[in-house]
Amino acid sequence: MSLITEYLPVVILAIIAIGFAPLAWLFSRFFRPNKPTQWRDSTYECGSEPIGDARIQFKFQYYIFGIIFVVFDLVATFLMLWAVAFTDLSLMAKAWMVIFLAILMVGVAYALKKEGKIWI
Repeated sequence: MSLITEYLPVVILAIIAIGFAPLAWLFSRFFRPNKPTQWRDSTYECGSEPIGDARIQFKFQYYIFGIIFVVFDLVATFLMLWAVAFTDLSLMAKAWMVIFLAILMVGVAYALKKEGKIWI
């Protein structure tokens, strides 16, 4: 079997995947109804008229909490995989995992202390 016949399904799938978004945009652009009205051109925000300026600055602490959540979500996923895949571990491997978790806890404590949420 040649290399071309082995990878032909992958190439076809890649072409379909790359071409799907532009084709969907073109079809929606040319086949949608175009009836502009004042009601359609107005700003819509949760079913009511918007009040005030939409451009506000969020506090940076919300981004920190989001980053901490993503980090712990990934760590929890990797820990579960690690625990399932390696049932017969040596004491040294378990010690390295405890060290890894301790470093993570120090990082979270530092981030929360910097935000003023904990007092260490």
